[in-house]
Amino acid sequence: MAGVLLAECVSPSGRVLVLGAGGGLELNAFLEMQPGWHFDGIDPSAEMLNQARVTLGDHSQRVSFTQGYIDDAPDGPFDGATCLLTLHFLPQDERLHTLQQIARRLRSGAPLVVMHHSVPEGADRDMWLRRNAAMMISHGMPRQQAAQSVETFNTRLPILAPQQDQALLAAAGFTDIQLFYAAFTFKGWVGYRS
Repeated sequence: MAGVLLAECVSPSGRVLVLGAGGGLELNAFLEMQPGWHFDGIDPSAEMLNQARVTLGDHSQRVSFTQGYIDDAPDGPFDGATCLLTLHFLPQDERLHTLQQIARRLRSGAPLVVMHHSVPEGADRDMWLRRNAAMMISHGMPRQQAAQSVETFNTRLPILAPQQDQALLAAAGFTDIQLFYAAFTFKGWVGYRS
């Protein structure tokens, strides 16, 4: 889905920023979808970036890797960006800073695709997290590990409400913000650099 949304605006030879690139699965999917794109993958973990290089194999030649956070990323300008399963680790002020720094590196009109945990305001957060755990169990995760994930998410993730997430995207300089994905606590938006 992220690749489809990016391809609506990114030229066949575009440059895309991937924040939270560790592991390389999303990069691999993009590389297969768009043989002319170049990527800048940013991740704080050297181990995860090494895993990404292994995952990508020969395709890693089309990716410039940077170990660090958004402030360590190249200035661009980029034709698009993604930040998948990353923002829910950041408190609200750091999240806004990260989104502003992504926006600063994008061309006008460039898309940003984000996806992370987001729970409706006033909702029973535990209930939503238990639903995620049940889904993980149904896909083969051991019950104890899934139950531990609920505890971990509750104590370590500063999960915001969808309205807060959209407001941060707007405050960072993104317009025409659209929800494109919703599954239990996972929400995905696309917005465009003003």
